Amino acid sequence: MDPWKWPNSKPTNRQSPKPHCISNVVIGHRRQIEQLTRCEPISEEQVKRLCFKAREILIEEANVQVVDSPVTICGDIHGQFYDLMELFKVGGFCPETNYLFMGDFVDRGFYSVETFLLLLALKVRYPDRITLIRGNHESRQITQVYGFYDECIRKYGSTNVWRWCCEVFDYLALAAIVDGRVFCVHGGLSPNLQEIDQIRAIDRKQEVPHDGPMCDLLWSDPDEISGWGISPRGAGFLFGADITKTFAHRNAIDLIARAHQLAMEGYKLMFDGTIVTVWSAPNYCYRCGNVASILELDEHLGQEYKVFSHAPSDVRSIPAKRPLADYFL
Repeated sequence: MDPWKWPNSKPTNRQSPKPHCISNVVIGHRRQIEQLTRCEPISEEQVKRLCFKAREILIEEANVQVVDSPVTICGDIHGQFYDLMELFKVGGFCPETNYLFMGDFVDRGFYSVETFLLLLALKVRYPDRITLIRGNHESRQITQVYGFYDECIRKYGSTNVWRWCCEVFDYLALAAIVDGRVFCVHGGLSPNLQEIDQIRAIDRKQEVPHDGPMCDLLWSDPDEISGWGISPRGAGFLFGADITKTFAHRNAIDLIARAHQLAMEGYKLMFDGTIVTVWSAPNYCYRCGNVASILELDEHLGQEYKVFSHAPSDVRSIPAKRPLADYFL
């Protein structure tokens, strides 16, 4: 999410499938992925089963998920399904490419449902090849304002799909760390968190709070200031180069990768390369004119930014009925 403000406003145990069911389960997941890749909706019952299975997987993951290189890091997608397909063309499809998505899968774009469910289906099918962490839009309150809630009702006729997806949001990791050297988070840092280990103590299985460390991780932004500042978003904080470098040094990390802010050139390095914003929604809101990027980290954590443009203008990329609310800057 770019410069918008906060609006006013028992886990399932994992069970191994029976041996004779494994092939059918795999085939079913493959068909779901193929269907969603064509931007075709799956049934409400399929969504329910997919969300329940995803929760079983995500509950086993840590607040700070450990990820091995090589990995491709992605920023906000915001329901721009056909641009996600462009991202996969540039970066390769899962599971051939190991992906880490830094949140904000839904809202604003026309296809938040298909976008999130495809990423969720990939997570269920290839749990060790795709990591999903939570953004500030993976929230009940935010999605009721910025489009996902309305889209679910429009496409399924009830709130069930929205409710199941929101339950999955509560189980998403808050951050990830690649090879112990690259810290990935949706928003930024918190004055209440000096060490990454402190994030591991947060109870993440809840709606995003209005303040506190969990909120800050999803809402904060780097800025050209000294120390901490008040965020114009109404949640989280602004933080400067001194805060960023101190956090990196104290936690022995080389880079902080985050999303959350529109970068017209696709990505933006700040503070002598200690933090980068990766933005993966080209032509944001179908009108900003920006390019997007993904960050590829090789096995030595070498960085390569791949920039890509939006999907070609095509009748398929615009739904028959536009969203009820036209949210923009």
